[in-house]
This record gives sequence, structure tokens and C-alpha cells, in this order.
Amino acid sequence: MLIPHPAFLRGLVDEYEALAAEEAAGAGGPGPRARDLAYTLCVSTGTRDVRLALEAAHRLLEAVPEQEPAQVSE
Repeated sequence: MLIPHPAFLRGLVDEYEALAAEEAAGAGGPGPRARDLAYTLCVSTGTRDVRLALEAAHRLLEAVPEQEPAQVSE
């Protein structure tokens, strides 16, 4: 299985969790962006359920040391 880049995976997880928290306050269920993020998380982690995808993503991210942002030279 290919392993997604940690920065890409972190972005997916952060955006999905933020959106899920916002949508939990409403009663309409997940919107199109949340469904897209859930699908991408599942594909990226080789799972078929967003809960399992989030668990796998967190495990993958815990295994990678934090990297400092790249320095931009002027």
C-alpha cells in the first residue's frame, strides 16, 4: 500500500474533523465536502469506513516525527 505524504494526510484529517464538528451541531448529516473528505481519507488509508480511516491516519501520523515548515529564502 502506498503511504500518503504526512502533510497531505494531516490536512485531510484536520479538515475532516473540523467539518465534522461543525456539522454535528446541525441535524442535516454530512454535506458534500465532508463526504468527499471521507472518501479521500478512505482511499488514502486503504479502508472503507471513515472511522477506520481516521484511526489509520492517526496511527500513520503518530509514526512520523513532526517536521518543521520549510524555510523560504528570499
